[in-house]
Amino acid sequence: MGNEIALPLVGMVLAECAQVGLMIMGKAAMSHGMSNFVFVFYSNALASLILLPSSFVFHRSERPPLTFSILCWFFLLGLLGCFAQIFGYAGIYYSSPTLGTAMLNLIPGLTFLLAVAFRMEKLHLRSSSSQAKSLGTIVSIAGAFVVTFYKGPSILMSSSRASSSHQFLLQQSNWTFGGFLLAADCVFASAWLIVQASVLKKFPAELIVVFYYCFFVTLQSAIVCLVTERDLRSWSFKPDVRLVAVLYSAVFGSAFQLGVSTWCLHRTGPVFVGMFKPLGIVISVVMGVIFLGDTFYLGSLLGAIVIVAGFYAVMWGKAKEGKIDVYAQGMRLESSSQKVPLLPNNTAET
Repeated sequence: MGNEIALPLVGMVLAECAQVGLMIMGKAAMSHGMSNFVFVFYSNALASLILLPSSFVFHRSERPPLTFSILCWFFLLGLLGCFAQIFGYAGIYYSSPTLGTAMLNLIPGLTFLLAVAFRMEKLHLRSSSSQAKSLGTIVSIAGAFVVTFYKGPSILMSSSRASSSHQFLLQQSNWTFGGFLLAADCVFASAWLIVQASVLKKFPAELIVVFYYCFFVTLQSAIVCLVTERDLRSWSFKPDVRLVAVLYSAVFGSAFQLGVSTWCLHRTGPVFVGMFKPLGIVISVVMGVIFLGDTFYLGSLLGAIVIVAGFYAVMWGKAKEGKIDVYAQGMRLESSSQKVPLLPNNTAET
């Protein structure tokens, strides 16, 4: 593949691992009494403090001029990311990190459509490369739904199987509502990827962009918190799992995951980065079996195979076009992510 593909590929795999961990830690923090609004505020505030010195030191020799127009773009980027994080964490709270990871697989299709609409991605239906990318996107999303909705017989049994099933039944009443919130998260995250592409064309300094993004999310989420969380006790910061979750979110979810995703997206484009979202559900299945004692079902195996097949179909299509490096001279600075959540780390990350 060459370093042009290998480095972004490794970076996005690590970013997706951080994104899955972020969802699990966010769920743990909210289960211990921290609201999603306060969690978003604390996470981005700490991430801003981490990114402030590193971003300006890293770009000290090549720093584009900061204009009022660029600040407006940063504000819009932060607004989309703020909504994505708030909806994403709320969706995880009402459902589970597993459903959150699965719903993130809607992002590649939405991003692909938006990229085509904004002419960031060319689509020629008669071209084999475009057909591979389109088909790969559909196949990856289908694989994600297979993992989510089809279990089949168990392959690896777990001692916590009964408790996991009971917990799932208790969450059924909120499952649909959480799904709608996560779908809204995906819409905002996809729009975030496209706006990020435009921002990096105008201001090609990845870490500075990520810093201003976290900074504006901090300001915007603080306003939301002041309106929704008027009880000062909800802002308390006890040294328990909530502190660990915020530290993880700031370091790995924002500073690391967003930084790596933005660097990769700067070089490969939003569709390439978006296509790694299906990989997140494979990682979540593996982490669930190893660390959480979940049962591994045949549907999870089949879905993972389908996801990987779709992923490599898109990779083949982009490689054949010769645009893994960049789309073209004028499109060189395309970008995106999630947290996922973030994203993507994600999130965004979610």
